[in-house]
Amino acid sequence: MLPLLKEVKLFSGTSSKYLSDKIADFYGSQLGNIEVKRFSDGEMQPVIQESVRGAYVFFIQSTIPPSENVMELLLSIDAAKRASAGHITAVIPYFGYARQDRKDKPRVPISAKLLANLIQASGANRIMTMDLHADQIQGFFDIPVDHLKSEAIYIPFLESKDLSNVTFASPDVGGVKRARTYSKHFKRPLVICDKYREKANEVAGMTVIGDVEGAHVILVDDMVDTAGTLCRAAQALIDNGASKVSAMCTHPVLSGKAYDNIENSVLEELVVCDTIPLNQESSKIKILSTAKLFARAIRNMHEHRSISALFVEG
Repeated sequence: MLPLLKEVKLFSGTSSKYLSDKIADFYGSQLGNIEVKRFSDGEMQPVIQESVRGAYVFFIQSTIPPSENVMELLLSIDAAKRASAGHITAVIPYFGYARQDRKDKPRVPISAKLLANLIQASGANRIMTMDLHADQIQGFFDIPVDHLKSEAIYIPFLESKDLSNVTFASPDVGGVKRARTYSKHFKRPLVICDKYREKANEVAGMTVIGDVEGAHVILVDDMVDTAGTLCRAAQALIDNGASKVSAMCTHPVLSGKAYDNIENSVLEELVVCDTIPLNQESSKIKILSTAKLFARAIRNMHEHRSISALFVEG
């Protein structure tokens, strides 16, 4: 016999309202009423304007800059905990600070671990996120993590296209596993772009490992920030004989000169998800929504059903 289901309450943070509205629509619910008040010095105070006692509460907020978005999420969770919410899930479509997941040089923080500690300390009982920069970040939490995969969105999108001449590629060695998922699923070749940096956000060199002669190459990555790596990889693939290059990157961070880099690159198309709002439009950027996937995952979690059943097996 299934346990008695408690009421579901969906709330949105300031940075993810555009996505939360769509998630609530797919879920068949209205967003809960929460107001973020501010003191004269700038301190914020999220105030939940309805009862959450005993409810399954979901706070939807990507931890994108500014860092106030992180603080708003933490304070909202704390407010729900102190209002006797039955179960609190932090739905974080884009988990910021995930690139700092280890000490790669002396005297630097492991920011992903610190953020995990803060979210747990605030009172979250569960985390739901998508395409972490490194899968092992799940181990930074001592609470369950539902790690959704963008393959559940991208694979159906690709299945409607002619992939007979497609080769999948990873723009760096660290993303090979991600690109291999598509290569295995569609039984298409895989190549690797091996890069090296001299400083952060600046690629010094790029080598293509594999044959791309005459192929339509699709680059696969979890995020695109300045787009420097992506554009260098695309150019290297064209230089090695690729007929055209497009890309799929889950999180459109798109900082600095990213939009200019993309517009002036050999990339034909960049397909991203809506985990982060775009700052401006681009003729080369296509957006796929994650709202339906998150809504289904929230429903499955509430009804004690499998989350992995939502994934497309490679």
